[in-house]
Amino acid sequence: MPRASGRPRADRGSLGHVVIVLHTHLPWVLGHGRWPHGQDWLHEAAAESYLPVLRVLGRVVADGGSPRLTIGITPVLCEMLAAEAFREGFVGYLDARRALAERDREEFDAIGSRDAAHQAVAWSDFYAAARTDFVRTYRRDLVGAFRRLQDDGHVELITSAATHGYLPLLGTDASVGAQVRAGVSSHRRHFGRPPRGIWLPECAYRPAGSWSRPVGAGRTWTRPGLEEVVARHGLRYFFVDTHLVSGGAPLGTYGDRFEGSGPTALRPATNLSPNEAHVLLARGRRRVAVLARDPKSSVQVWSADYGYPGDGAYLEFHRRKGMGGLRYWRVTSRALPLDDKAPYDPAAAAERVRAHADHFVATVRETLRAHRAAKGRPGTVVAPFDTELFGHWWFEGPAWLEIVLRRLAEEGTAATASESLARPRPSSVVSLPEGSWGQGGGHWVWLNDDTRWVWDLVYRAEDAFRSLLGELGTGRRGLVARILRQLARELLLLESSDWPFLITTISARDYATARVKAHAAAFDRLEGLARAAATGPLAPGDREWFEEVEILDSPFPEVDLDWWAGAE
Repeated sequence: MPRASGRPRADRGSLGHVVIVLHTHLPWVLGHGRWPHGQDWLHEAAAESYLPVLRVLGRVVADGGSPRLTIGITPVLCEMLAAEAFREGFVGYLDARRALAERDREEFDAIGSRDAAHQAVAWSDFYAAARTDFVRTYRRDLVGAFRRLQDDGHVELITSAATHGYLPLLGTDASVGAQVRAGVSSHRRHFGRPPRGIWLPECAYRPAGSWSRPVGAGRTWTRPGLEEVVARHGLRYFFVDTHLVSGGAPLGTYGDRFEGSGPTALRPATNLSPNEAHVLLARGRRRVAVLARDPKSSVQVWSADYGYPGDGAYLEFHRRKGMGGLRYWRVTSRALPLDDKAPYDPAAAAERVRAHADHFVATVRETLRAHRAAKGRPGTVVAPFDTELFGHWWFEGPAWLEIVLRRLAEEGTAATASESLARPRPSSVVSLPEGSWGQGGGHWVWLNDDTRWVWDLVYRAEDAFRSLLGELGTGRRGLVARILRQLARELLLLESSDWPFLITTISARDYATARVKAHAAAFDRLEGLARAAATGPLAPGDREWFEEVEILDSPFPEVDLDWWAGAE
C-alpha cells in the first residue's frame, strides 16, 4: 500500500490505534420491487450514506490528510453498485427527489412557513449535489471511487461472504466455503487485489466442533471453525463482538428494532482485553487475527437509549411528510409520538455534531490511556459501524465522521486494521466461543420460531444442489452449465442473512418472506430445468423464463461450480 500522510505512529511510547470500520451492505434488491421495500433501499443508501461518506473522505484527502478507514463493501452490494440498472435508475431517483423538494418548497411558501421552505431548499440542493457528484465527480462508478481511495493508500477495503450468508447456520461446509470464496473472487474483480480481511456477516463466529442442523432431519458431523475457512482463502483477520473475547453480557446491535428477544449469551469474564488483537490458529499453523469491538466507543453510537443519533437536535428518521416524503422534524425526545416532534434546526444539529465528535475522540483517547496504564503497551480501539448509519439513519453522521477522522489524524492514532496488526503484532493465541453481535449475543435474531421455515428451505436447497452437482458434474458446458450457474446464484441469494433478519424485525417481514419464497421457487424450477437440459432442448416457455431469471438475478458473473466441490 503506498505511503500516505497521516500514517499512524507505532512507536512504543504511543497510546495505540483507533480502527474505525465501516461495514457497507444491502441485500440484492435490483428488479425486486421499488418502494417501500426494494430498489429504493439502494437509492436511499447511495444518496444519503455512500456519496456523503465519499465526500468526507475526499475532503480529508484534499486537505492533505489520510482517513485511514477500514471499509467493508459486501460482494452483493458491489455487484449492485456496478450494475447498469443502478447507474441509470439512481439518476432518475435523484431527479424525482429533487422535484419532490421543489413541490414542498412551493407548498411551504404558499402557507408562509419560511423555515420549512428553507429546509425544502436544502433538500433540493442535497439531491442536486448528489446528482452532480455521481455523474460528474464519480462518473457513475461508486465502486471505482472507493477503489481509488484504496489505491492511493487512504483506506483498506475488505470483503465479506458473497450474499452476507449467516455462516454459522449454513447447512453444509461447501456452502460456507462457497460464500467466502465467491466473496474473495468478487472483491478481487472489483478492487484489483485480494482482500486481507473479511467481515463475517453479523460478526457471527463458530468454532470447530460437532454440529447438527437446528432444523429438519438431524445429521451430526465435525465442522471446521470459521478461522479455518478464512485462512484457506488467504484472509488474515476478521472481527467479533466484545463478549466473545472478554466475556460478560453482549452489547447487542439494533436492539430497538425487535419486539422480543432471545436468550442472552452471558459469558464468564476472561482476562483477555478487547483492546488488543488476538490470534486463532488454523490448520498448518496459519494465524488468523481477531479484532474485537470496543464496548465504550461503540455504545456511544449504537445505543438506542443514549447513543449520539438519539439526540433531540438531530433529524428524526421516522417522521416524513407523506408516504415516502422528506423529513422536516427533529428527534426532540424519543418519548414523544411522531406527530409531536418539533421542526428541525440545522444550526442546533451542527452544534451537537461538534460536541459529540469531541466526546467520542476523548472517549477513545481515554480508553487507550487506560489500556497503556494497565498493560504497559499500546492498545487498539476497534469501532465498527454500519455505513448506512452515517447519513441514512443518522443524517448528521457524515459530518460527525469527518470531524472524528480529522482529529484522530492529528493525534496520529487513526489506523487501518492491517496497520494496527503490523506493530505490535498480536501474540496471544486464543480459542473463542460461538456467537454474534446480534441481540442476546447468539443466533436468535436469525434463528427463531418465526424463521425456522426459512432455514428448512435453505437446507433443502443446499442438499439438492450438492446432489445435482454429483449427478450432472461441474464440468458441463453450454445450456446445462448456464442453468447450474444460475442455480448457484439462486442458492447464494436464498442464503442471505437479511431475510431472517427482516422477518424478525417485522418492519419488512412481508417483503423478506416473499423474497425467500421467490428464490426457493426459482431454485426448484431451475433444478428441474437442469435435468431436462441434460437430456434434450428446453420447451420454449422454459427457455424464456430461464433467460429472464438469468437477467433478474445476475450477481457474480464469474460464479464457479467448483466453489462447492470437495468441502464436505
